[in-house]
Amino acid sequence: MARLLERYQKEIVPQLKKKLARENLLSLPRLQKIVVNMGVGKALQDKSRMEQAADQLSQITGQRAQIRKAKKAVSGFRLRENNEIGCRVTLRGQRMYEFLDRLISIALPRIRDFRGVNPKSFDGHGNYSMGLSEQMVFPEIDPDKVTFTQGMDITFVTSTTNDDEARELLRSFGMPFREA
Repeated sequence: MARLLERYQKEIVPQLKKKLARENLLSLPRLQKIVVNMGVGKALQDKSRMEQAADQLSQITGQRAQIRKAKKAVSGFRLRENNEIGCRVTLRGQRMYEFLDRLISIALPRIRDFRGVNPKSFDGHGNYSMGLSEQMVFPEIDPDKVTFTQGMDITFVTSTTNDDEARELLRSFGMPFREA
């Protein structure tokens, strides 16, 4: 069992029950999925970039990346419909908790000049999004084999519709929020 999942069940659930004054376990906020997305705009010029980005995303998450295609043509970006422009992975269950554990304990502390993640990046429905500027903060990526740095977006989808409850849930997992 993933370390954070076990911690959620044994420590965080009783803590949230007390803080939110609820008895029903199903009404407590929980993490439903984590979506990791890489927008690879440079793949329009260099096709190998998409394959490398998808491979690195697969190494980071432990799950095969899904390559996404453009839905609309945008002439300003020289983008045609059905061009490959990004890749994503949706994590649930065991892999989700293992990824969250590696993100909080290993990847975020390795970011240069890291002072915490933005506590205001909630969407109003209990979901939190953050961005990383490079993929090399994860230990699975070998820096000698990386030919380009690629950023990524990470979205945490929770079962609550309240941002404060979601913030409390992520804080109890150990998410290092910056002091506002």
